[in-house]
Amino acid sequence: MDQTFMKEKKILPLVLSMSLPMVISMAVNSLYNIVDSYFVAKLSEDAMTALALVYPIQNLINAIAIGFAIGINACAAFYLGAGKQKQADKAATQGTLLNFLHGVALTILSIAGMPAFLRMFSSDEAIIRLALTYANRAFLFAVFITLGLSFEKIFQSVGRMQVSMFCMMCGFIVNIVLDPLMIFGIGPFPAMGIAGAAYATGIGQCFSLAVYLLFYFFQPIPVKIRRDAAKPDKEVILRMYSIGISATLSMALPSLLISVLNGILSAFSGTYVLVLGVYYKLQTFIYLTANGIIQGIRPLMGYNYGAGEQGRVQEIYRISLKLIMGVMLIGTLLSWIIPGQLIGLFTSNPETVQIGVRALHIISLGFIISAVSVTSSGALEGLGKGTPALLISLLRYTLVIIPAAFFFSRFAKADGVWYAFCFSEFVTAGCSLAIYRRAAAA
Repeated sequence: MDQTFMKEKKILPLVLSMSLPMVISMAVNSLYNIVDSYFVAKLSEDAMTALALVYPIQNLINAIAIGFAIGINACAAFYLGAGKQKQADKAATQGTLLNFLHGVALTILSIAGMPAFLRMFSSDEAIIRLALTYANRAFLFAVFITLGLSFEKIFQSVGRMQVSMFCMMCGFIVNIVLDPLMIFGIGPFPAMGIAGAAYATGIGQCFSLAVYLLFYFFQPIPVKIRRDAAKPDKEVILRMYSIGISATLSMALPSLLISVLNGILSAFSGTYVLVLGVYYKLQTFIYLTANGIIQGIRPLMGYNYGAGEQGRVQEIYRISLKLIMGVMLIGTLLSWIIPGQLIGLFTSNPETVQIGVRALHIISLGFIISAVSVTSSGALEGLGKGTPALLISLLRYTLVIIPAAFFFSRFAKADGVWYAFCFSEFVTAGCSLAIYRRAAAA
């Protein structure tokens, strides 16, 4: 269980070996929502709109779970790099317990608050009923999500990326098999419609957690969840929350952004709200390779930073930036070569497809430059520097794009919102580079 490979192996092969399983894992994770949306779209456009309205809260739950798990990941990797085994075990143990409590709270708050949230963005009672049917079932699995993500980040912190990939693929396979069976009532299953999509996804996530537990008990890893490590340690908990809160806010900001943009777009037409929801489904898939690379480098950054290897830290950043820019170039090309096919995965309405294609053309102009913000924020999280990482996210998801969307929409109507995405990426990229250089040198 020697972890020194993270500071000894050549950087490019190391980054690729750590990132590739995470790219596959992110693809699988993205497909949870993609598959749900594909099958739900077969029910009706109202059902797809319902999913789009629920998505911000789903994203918020994932943001809180993943964000705090990133804190666990960064702390465990840092302590291992610094040779502090007991502290690494405390991070894994106490972090998992805290994320369990987060899951309980999220279940209660999300189900209780969903009706009021939905009525902020729609007055169509049929759509609201569909959204509540999906949400009230999907949110029951929040505890399993938070626990599964905690184990995911613990395994990643010690370089066991293949385990994360395998566990997520197991959950996805269960989901993709159950989706059509439970939605349309095939075989022994009754037709549950949109409720079936929620159950299929939740059961898939439970299955992933079960496989993580099997790996944990039968294939030992360098950090352990131990009863004697459960006593609260102020230093460890504060470090996890300092990273986790910043990471959570960074990931939750898109939910705020989507909600604000839904409000702007609904003034023009409900079709634009649907297009924005479809774009975010696609965006998750387009950015998954970049996010996979970020997940791969976080433990590398933390371990090498803890071990005092500053030169390797900077080289990891530079190589990752180049890789992510290449990935986003491919995303841009796909958005121009087959935009109709991409939008057509979620709707067959010609007008909606036409609006979606134009939106994708405009927004994709900022994909390549967005690599600077994505890499800088992820690298800072790996270094345990949550505040500057959060500042980058604030710029990207609120401080620049929201005022721009309001302003541009006054002149270009709904197109102004799409232009705001592109504008925001260019402004934020310049700021991100300066923020990273200053924080990394501190």
